[in-house]
Amino acid sequence: MFSSNKISYRNTNAFSKLVLDYIDAAPVLNNFYNYSPDINGIKKAIADRKNFPINRQLLVDTFNKQYKDVKISRKVKANIECLSSENTFTVCTAHQPNIFTGHLYFIYKILHAIKLCEELKAAMPENNFVPVYYMGSEDADLEELGEVYIKGYKYRWQTKQTGAVGRMIIDKIFLEIIDGIAGQLSIEKNGNNILDIVRATYKEGLSIEKATFHFVHYLFNEYGLLVLLPDDKNLKATFAPIIKKELEEQFSEKAVTQTVTDFPKEYKVQASGRAINLFYLKDDKRERIEVAKDGFAIANTDITFTKENLFLELLHHPERFSPNVILRPVFQEMILPNVAFIGGGGEIAYWLELKNVFDAVGAFFPPLILRNSFTIINKKVSDNIQSIGLNNEDLFKSKKQLVEEMVRRETELTLDLKDEKEALKLAYENIKAATCKIDTTLNAHVYALRTKALNKLEVLEKKMLKAEKKKFEAQQRQIQKLKIALYPNNNLQERVDNVLEYISMYGDEFVSELYKNSSALGNEFTMLLEK
Repeated sequence: MFSSNKISYRNTNAFSKLVLDYIDAAPVLNNFYNYSPDINGIKKAIADRKNFPINRQLLVDTFNKQYKDVKISRKVKANIECLSSENTFTVCTAHQPNIFTGHLYFIYKILHAIKLCEELKAAMPENNFVPVYYMGSEDADLEELGEVYIKGYKYRWQTKQTGAVGRMIIDKIFLEIIDGIAGQLSIEKNGNNILDIVRATYKEGLSIEKATFHFVHYLFNEYGLLVLLPDDKNLKATFAPIIKKELEEQFSEKAVTQTVTDFPKEYKVQASGRAINLFYLKDDKRERIEVAKDGFAIANTDITFTKENLFLELLHHPERFSPNVILRPVFQEMILPNVAFIGGGGEIAYWLELKNVFDAVGAFFPPLILRNSFTIINKKVSDNIQSIGLNNEDLFKSKKQLVEEMVRRETELTLDLKDEKEALKLAYENIKAATCKIDTTLNAHVYALRTKALNKLEVLEKKMLKAEKKKFEAQQRQIQKLKIALYPNNNLQERVDNVLEYISMYGDEFVSELYKNSSALGNEFTMLLEK
């Protein structure tokens, strides 16, 4: 179905300097992580991980409870069972429950975790490795999680519900989105099949968390993926000592502040944190916990607690406490026997600021693996690429640069005045030599005249190029269409498009093709070209 080509992340011009330096093992970042993102780093992490025990029985019980009424594959069943063994480790990726999984990279992250588990098992058969998708269902950013792009059209869930998105209930307005999407997907070969799955998983009255659980399970059940719903009373009870420490000491802000102070100045800081990096989560509210005069207050409400009462609340209702972006990774690593975390560029950047937070509570800080990235190129676009004469790296250049390079390549005329500029420079050197004999102070005037003349020639070159471009309008339109197809909204395809569009065209084989072309520790951008 697809052939693949690889390209260096640096040559995509789409990733931050911080991420590129991290995967290139720049020494300036060495103090901000414990393990190199390669097989040797993971092997060392496995040896160290044994010194950080977790409650394996609780984890197995939690998964069994979550999958109790779900038809599971033999791989899922085996993966749940083997988690009770001390030689079983997880490879985890995390994401919020965006509607219909949101952007394509949601899928790429999960497949990367699955592929890495298989390669680790081949390299270390004495151990077992289980891929886990940790659902960040407590995120309250509906503006981000509640929208999806299908074939370039944006759909937004206009619900009036508030609080954690994972706890929101699918309503009639949500079902109207499915009806709208159906108009676009049903015309494709496999459109009705995936629409049937969407309607079966996103049912009215079901929470977004549960619907996402069922849809992701449908996509990855046969691959053995385990979907973890951490918004769970028993799981959070194990995290209660860290929550109490944060409430008493506000330790995480101090740890992050120190890291930010030490962080190399050439990089942008991702996560600065707050005095208390916890939310209070109840009913339709997820609001910050803040220090108040007589104890604690819940932001944007009239709810207050004395210190003693808040600790009683934590004892009896740990599920009402929600870690934010600073503490969520710590919670994740304290409930999973994790030996690698798969994350995007932004995630890797903020995790690099969290090592001191982990150290402050004696938590395991795992190897950080940059997730795989793909660009999907259909047959029509692929043909256009060939007809214009572009290579893989050309696809990441700007439209302006591509057009100029194409015009210079295709034209039969000379569009630069290189020889003329060299002749002009020589002429002014001769003029300077002549004026020097008369008065050396004239040198500055000669140099100014030379600069002015060269600038006029460069302006003329631009006008020559602009005039010649008009002869290639058809090719320019092709390049414009190409950029729109590969860079929707001037962004990487994976950061805009949704998987439903591609499954409707290619069927479930699309996911298997992505899996086949996923690398475990390759650190290269993959171009998938439809055959």
